[in-house]
Amino acid sequence: MKCICSAVVAAALLVGSVSAQTFRRLGACPTLGCVFPPDQADFLAGQYFDIRLEVHQPRNGSEFIGLPLDEQFTFTLGKKGEEAKPVTDFFNLEEPKLEKWNFTWYEDLFARDAKKPSLVNVAAKAYRRIALYEPGEYTATLGYNNGSKTEATWLVRDLAEERKAKNIVLFIGDGMTTNMITAARLIGHKQINGKYQSTMAMDKFPVVGHQMTHSIDSFITDSANSAAALNTGHKSTVNCLNVYADSSKDPFDDPKVESIAEIFHRLTGGHVGIVSTAYIADATPAALVSHTRLRSQYGAIVDTYLNGVQNYTWTNVLLDVIFGGGAEQFYPSELGGITYQDKNYYDEFAAQDYQIIQNRTALLSASNEEKALGIFTTSNMAKWLDRNVYRDNLNQSLSPTGDETPALDQPGLKDMTLKAIDILEARSGEKGWFLMSEAASIDKMMHALDYDRALGELLELDDTVKATIAHLNSTNCLKETLILVTADHGHGFDVMGSVDTHYLAAQNVDRKKRDAIGTYEQSGESQYINTGNLTYTDSNFPSNWDPRYTLFQGLMADPDRRENWSVHKDGPRTPAAELEEDSGDNYANPEDGEGGILLNGTLPVENDQGVHSLTDVPVYAQGPCQELFQGTYNSIDIFYNMAECFGLGRGAPSVEK
Repeated sequence: MKCICSAVVAAALLVGSVSAQTFRRLGACPTLGCVFPPDQADFLAGQYFDIRLEVHQPRNGSEFIGLPLDEQFTFTLGKKGEEAKPVTDFFNLEEPKLEKWNFTWYEDLFARDAKKPSLVNVAAKAYRRIALYEPGEYTATLGYNNGSKTEATWLVRDLAEERKAKNIVLFIGDGMTTNMITAARLIGHKQINGKYQSTMAMDKFPVVGHQMTHSIDSFITDSANSAAALNTGHKSTVNCLNVYADSSKDPFDDPKVESIAEIFHRLTGGHVGIVSTAYIADATPAALVSHTRLRSQYGAIVDTYLNGVQNYTWTNVLLDVIFGGGAEQFYPSELGGITYQDKNYYDEFAAQDYQIIQNRTALLSASNEEKALGIFTTSNMAKWLDRNVYRDNLNQSLSPTGDETPALDQPGLKDMTLKAIDILEARSGEKGWFLMSEAASIDKMMHALDYDRALGELLELDDTVKATIAHLNSTNCLKETLILVTADHGHGFDVMGSVDTHYLAAQNVDRKKRDAIGTYEQSGESQYINTGNLTYTDSNFPSNWDPRYTLFQGLMADPDRRENWSVHKDGPRTPAAELEEDSGDNYANPEDGEGGILLNGTLPVENDQGVHSLTDVPVYAQGPCQELFQGTYNSIDIFYNMAECFGLGRGAPSVEK
């Protein structure tokens, strides 16, 4: 973002520029004049978005300049090579009312420890639900503080309006990286003398690319703003869903950007479905249609699935399919739930003609002609390993009814995805459909350092991809459907060798235990697929989840933990815990990793799990427009490539379906 500053402002910014790394006054706004969307923002032609302007008046700290709050700021917009106009003239809008508030922030860790926040007064305006239709570069200029200017260059991409795909399936392996796929292949597919006898479904895709996952104001992303980038073509701040983060206190007034599902439904009348093994209000599923600065607004997100955005005029999408966990966001407080306005959302959805499904048996027999809400457990759904191998752990999942009985009849990702396709295909006709299907617990189990469960979830994703291709082929829909498999971000995971777990357990000294790790030629062969004789499906899963020789695997960033590199048979792992309640100080969980090596963490002690990493993540593409997904590119290009394949760019306002 280009800043032309008055002398007073320039001096203040020079002093303050060394801070704002750990903390920021406001992401993507390094100056005292903020324009959202910010510099370098891209747009789909005809995509709706909001503009938020803020002028900041620091009252203390290194950015204090002694000027009064500027309430008379100006804002112009013009296409490159053309005369800029006041934004109200450019869009034929009325001037919105001036808003004012204040907020505090810490300039750095020293200020935080000293509990000395900086106070900032704000004057702001918002322009709602506007669109740019003519491709090219635009310059947005905010004038404030006696001659200071903040300029943002915006690019409206030139996309064809011709539709090339009738349907799109977007598979998200949350947190999935190439290294994880490699490890999953190793434990799920047999090899002889270094040659695999079978390969994964993803391996067979004709096009492979990679996407860069950076946030707008930090190079490490979370699942909310990374999913928002995939769905809107706009970068944002951690925790944000399809908005740019402003500094107001309201998590729902931030400037919104229209998502691929919203544009697709608005322009074509196409049908939309969401499938996830997470609680359904989690960030990745929420990113299809939700707009909030705080991904934790679960109750409001569920309400958005049913009723759309309520506080502003916006594009609302009729969701045909919603499958996942998170029942506590659907039943009211009398049953222990936490819902928006304490409503019973099973009743709310049923009142709008959704069939309510609460177990696998009912899912498989459900009508394909009706909209469907399928919620199968509280919180996240049971992991593949617990549904298929260590089934006693299903007692740890609670029924979606709120009666606190175990949820023993849960579907898997494949069951939910194939049923979602059947419903979407039956209901959409010639309009087509868009489905997002998420293997959420690859990420959740990597966070917990539960590598076996994470790889099991990845193999289930691959099994689902394989089944989806076969199913679409059997219904003659494959050739008109773009299938994408990618991730929203990654973890710093890899496999470095093998571990002799018997030898490890027999040693009494940690330094001697390390001799159990075999590297290079001592890594040997995979014992997961070459030993045992268990069979779960017609696809490739380990035949032995508890071999003597396991994988020497791990992350680059961890809490304190004890590693024995053995499968956790009693349920998902808890690697670190507070020894003193509410201390915020986590140590290796004394009940985890029996007989393993005690390893010091590298993360702040408040962390009891692993964190995301910088790594690029893979993109697999098959079907119409597959060639668009070759190479290495920004995460936002996933959105623009899908939009091009659906033919959603518009050079003029269109009649909404």
